[in-house]
Amino acid sequence: MPQLQKISVLILSWNGRQHLEACLPALAAQKDPGVAWEVLLLDNGSTDGSAEWVREHHPDVRLIASPVNLGFCAGTNRLVREAGGDAVAFLNNDTRAQPQWLQALAETYRSAPEDVAAVSGCLVNWDGDRLDFGRGVMTFDGHAFQLDFRRPLERAEIPAAGDELLFACGGNALVRRRSFLDAGGFDETYFAYLEDVDLGWRLWSGGERIVCAPEAVVHHRSSATSDLLGVFNRGFLFERNAFLTAYKNYSDELWPRVMPAILLTLLGRSQFLLEHNNPGGSLLALDPYDGLIANTLGKNGRNGENGAAAAGSNPEDEPDPERLIGEAFGLQPKTRWERWKSYGPREMLGRLFLKAGRLVWPGGPDPARTPFLTDDRTVAQLRVHAFLLRHLKDAAAARAAVQARRRRPDAEIFERFPAYLTPTYPGDETLFADPGFRRWLPEALPLETKALAEIMELD
Repeated sequence: MPQLQKISVLILSWNGRQHLEACLPALAAQKDPGVAWEVLLLDNGSTDGSAEWVREHHPDVRLIASPVNLGFCAGTNRLVREAGGDAVAFLNNDTRAQPQWLQALAETYRSAPEDVAAVSGCLVNWDGDRLDFGRGVMTFDGHAFQLDFRRPLERAEIPAAGDELLFACGGNALVRRRSFLDAGGFDETYFAYLEDVDLGWRLWSGGERIVCAPEAVVHHRSSATSDLLGVFNRGFLFERNAFLTAYKNYSDELWPRVMPAILLTLLGRSQFLLEHNNPGGSLLALDPYDGLIANTLGKNGRNGENGAAAAGSNPEDEPDPERLIGEAFGLQPKTRWERWKSYGPREMLGRLFLKAGRLVWPGGPDPARTPFLTDDRTVAQLRVHAFLLRHLKDAAAARAAVQARRRRPDAEIFERFPAYLTPTYPGDETLFADPGFRRWLPEALPLETKALAEIMELD
């Protein structure tokens, strides 16, 4: 049975004064957890007067102010180092804890076996009628989902008290401070997102466990803080952090076998965005020796026998490469009007801008013959590649540290928590359904194949 003398409740806030106005009074109204407890709040470089408001209205809260935004991971690690409790409770600032929240976490923790390092509570939406987090699942490539996210509570699957979880939610959990520090804390490279999945895997591989305390309920304004980062910056964090989670934590036996499928998935997502979200992107699907420069694409389609353009013909008679590729490979509609309608307003504006630019700069890029990168989501995806290539040494050192403290094999972990194969990004569904891709997945990795709609409630 874990010893529990004092709990430190830890909250990070970045320009979240309006959230603290609900969060901190709810903490003040907590039932007695049976042990001493304190509240520490890190003001993470806010510019909305949060620190001053906390000092005035909640002087009992131990406030730590950072002049800059350290990110969720580094900020939480700093709070853990400052904490006086032998267990730390993580709580998002955009939450409202029910009165029995801390009491339920403490009771579950105290009654658990000694190898339990963390207890995870449940999150519901602000109105309290839909599930936010009860149990998390991880995909084979390090991404993760809240099972039954946004489902009405009467239809959601909520774990029972003491049920094992692969990871605890970073916004509602009680963790043994020593276990957190021994495992290396949250990986500060992540900044935010998937740090709780990474920590959970490290705790399990280090020989400890995580269980659920379903009565420890908080109401959550989902994504209220993360929306401040912007959708494309979040996409970068998700993809990068998922890859790092998989790379660091898969065992030496399993990583070389699952790594090809993970790399192929990252490549496939990047290729799909490049092709479909950027002017002229369909040119990237071209095999240049199947029709254009090898003079094998005739008027009637691929490898046609009629009308292949002869070398030295009139340039005005040359085929439109983008149209021919679209016809040959089924990448886009055949007629000009159908193609224009398929572009959408963003791409159409981009193409008009390029066409106008060519009137001034005749030698400028032409999306009919040269792909042109304009899409923010594609840029974010390519930044993931750049980051991983620049930080190979650091990632390898982080992996070595995780594997050095391994006490439990992945086979035992995945027997409890199978990895999920779930199409999530554009292009995933086609890629994952390809029999060739399925051959890249190792038989030693138990998999649950689920559609996203089976995992969560989709709007």
